[in-house]
Amino acid sequence: MRAWRIKRTTVIGIAALLAVWLLGWPAFAAEPAHPGMVNYIEGTVRLDGSQLNNQSVGSSAMNAGDRLTTANGRAEVLLTPGIYLRVGDRSAVKMISPDLAKTQVDLEHGRAGVEVDQIFPQNCVQVIDGGVTTQLIKTGYYEFDANTPEVQVFKGRAEVELPNEKWKAVKGHHEMALVEESPMKAVSFNARPSNDELYNWSSLRSQYLAEANNQIAGQYAYASGFYPGWYWDPWAWDYTFVGWNPFFSPFGWGFYPWGGFMGVWGPGWGFHGHRVIYGFHGHAIHPGFHETGGFYGGAAGGFHGGVAGGFQGGGGMRGGR
Repeated sequence: MRAWRIKRTTVIGIAALLAVWLLGWPAFAAEPAHPGMVNYIEGTVRLDGSQLNNQSVGSSAMNAGDRLTTANGRAEVLLTPGIYLRVGDRSAVKMISPDLAKTQVDLEHGRAGVEVDQIFPQNCVQVIDGGVTTQLIKTGYYEFDANTPEVQVFKGRAEVELPNEKWKAVKGHHEMALVEESPMKAVSFNARPSNDELYNWSSLRSQYLAEANNQIAGQYAYASGFYPGWYWDPWAWDYTFVGWNPFFSPFGWGFYPWGGFMGVWGPGWGFHGHRVIYGFHGHAIHPGFHETGGFYGGAAGGFHGGVAGGFQGGGGMRGGR
């Protein structure tokens, strides 16, 4: 007789579905989301020495001074709305400032990637690596390595603070060694790696989050007080980003807005670069994407409150200028 095994994620999904049916939407809403919230873990992950588990997702967060470490594991942490920090294997990240006005983390050792799906001029999101500060300027994907300090801009644009307090731009497909003693110069690199485990894992996480976005965006259309921001998906058991306009992640996965695309849900496709990808929108064909300007009640960059427990607050000034 064939033996069937039920995965834990399947059990969680079934339980969430029953709760939605019995209690109404949204059920299983997590803690209010804010910068530093742990959004996903796998393997051995510790927050200030305490080991995290799946129940920590959506309930544990990095406060100022907290340190998140991985052994044989990985973790995903929310920063500002639409920005995910992904901590690689055998790495450590310290939260310097979880404020919306200035969100700053310090990569102490190992590697980390940052997916930026939405960012405003008011956002100040910075990563310290090797004692050097890098500010993320545009949507895209970025990787940092503290073992040999450097920043790689796969897509997007960053600015690195130089010893003379000036800032040097690093554009897409370029990397820069973050060593204060030597001249800092950006050089080109292969931005489509095949053997970069952190990059491949980030792409996979981005795909899952796009699927979660598809699962819940239409449901939240019926909720009052909607604003773009983080929304909890009880099936995927993590936060995904829901905005006003459709867009693609740096990896080509489609994120679609509150209420769905033209109110119709189902398989669809988008076009990214030179390849056709499945973007999880409605039946209507929608090639390409819109830049997400978004709208917040109040200052831009705030995380909303309300039905899913999003981020609340105003945008901050760009730091270091």
